[in-house]
Amino acid sequence: MPRPVTRPLQPVPEDPSGGPDELLRRVARGDQAAFTTLYDQVAPRVYGLALRVVRDPAMAEEVTQEAMVEVWRTATRFDTARGSALSWLLTIAHRRAVDRVRSEQASTARMRKVATVETPYDEVVEQATSRIERQQVRRCLNGLTELQRESILLAYFNGHTYREVSELLDTPLPTIKTRMRDGLIRLRDCLGVTA
Repeated sequence: MPRPVTRPLQPVPEDPSGGPDELLRRVARGDQAAFTTLYDQVAPRVYGLALRVVRDPAMAEEVTQEAMVEVWRTATRFDTARGSALSWLLTIAHRRAVDRVRSEQASTARMRKVATVETPYDEVVEQATSRIERQQVRRCLNGLTELQRESILLAYFNGHTYREVSELLDTPLPTIKTRMRDGLIRLRDCLGVTA
C-alpha cells in the first residue's frame, strides 16, 4: 500500500498590514487605512462581545460603532506594555456595552417610577373646580327654555324616565323627547363638550 505523500507544513503567511498591535500604532499616528484594516479584523469580535452583554443585535451594532470610534479617538493611549491591542479593544467594547445596559436599566426604572407616581389629592383645588363646574352648568341650564330645563332636571337630576317626565309635565312623550334632545345639544355646546 503506497504511503500518502505528506507535504511539510507551510507557515501561514503574515498579514502584510500587520496585526492589531501594529495597526493600532499606525492608527495612533492618524493612518485611516490602518484603521479600516483594524476595523475589518476586530469588528466581528467586538460585535460578538457586545451582543453577549446587551443581548440585542441593533444595540450591539451601536456599541460596536461607539467602541470603534473611541478606539480611533484614543489610539494614542494604547500601551503595548500593558497588554495586546485586541484585549485593549475588547475592554473598551465591554465597558461600552455594560454602560449601555446600565443606561437602559436606569431609563426603564425612571419610566416605571414616573408611571407609578401618584398626584396627591388637593381638596381645595377639587372644591374650587367643582364649584366652577356647578356655576357653569347652572348658567347653561338658565339658557334653556322652561320646558327643556324642567325636562332635563326631572330626568337627569331626579332620575325620572321620559314617560314619567311626560306625565309630570302633562306634555306628550314625543314633545318631551324632542325638547330634551334639543336642550342637551344646547347644554353640550354651552359647556364646550366635544361629542
